[in-house]
This record gives sequence, structure tokens and C-alpha cells, in this order.
Amino acid sequence: MANSVKEFNDYRTKMNEKILASDNIVLKRLYNLDTNTYAEGALSVKTKEMLGLVASMVLRCDDCIKYHLEKCKENNTTTEEVFEIFAVANIVGGTIVIPHTRRAVEFWEELNKS
Repeated sequence: MANSVKEFNDYRTKMNEKILASDNIVLKRLYNLDTNTYAEGALSVKTKEMLGLVASMVLRCDDCIKYHLEKCKENNTTTEEVFEIFAVANIVGGTIVIPHTRRAVEFWEELNKS
């Protein structure tokens, strides 16, 4: 795989630290809002991460897809559930989502190796 799970997480952590070190109040609030959005509430964290994965696929953000796949894995999402998520994303987003699905399957397989 071109970008391993570790490489993805290391890069994401490094760059998030640089962004937050800028001490930009808007960016800090955005990050905080994102964190709070995915907290347990009326919807479970697992459900929110699955919704985030569908939205990320439809928006065609590979970094976001990887992030939400990892969170789905942490929240005990099964491979069967992930493929249903992929199906929903492809129906909503159309065939342009297929290349992102390919990369998502590859990343999901990498996550399941560890």
C-alpha cells in the first residue's frame, strides 16, 4: 500500500500539531467542533463515524475516508458493515466514488492486518 496506516497517522499528527501551533482561534474552534460532533450523543460514536465515512466518500476526500475507516475499526465496525457503507456512498455519490472505494478497501485491509 502506498501509504501505510502508520505513515498516514504520523503525517496527520505532525501536520495537525503545526496547524494548532499557529494558535489561530478559528482553526482551533473548527477542530474542537469536529471533535465534539463525533462524541457520544443521541447517535452512537460508531454511527457517527459510519455517517462520516459515507460523507467523506461522497465528497471524495481520501484522507477523511482513511480517518473514518480507522475510527470505524476502533468502534468495532465489521467488514460486512463497511461494505454496506461503501454501497450507500456509491449510490449517493455515483460512479465517481468507485476509485475512492478501491483505495478505501485497500486501507481497510491494511487496518485489519494489525
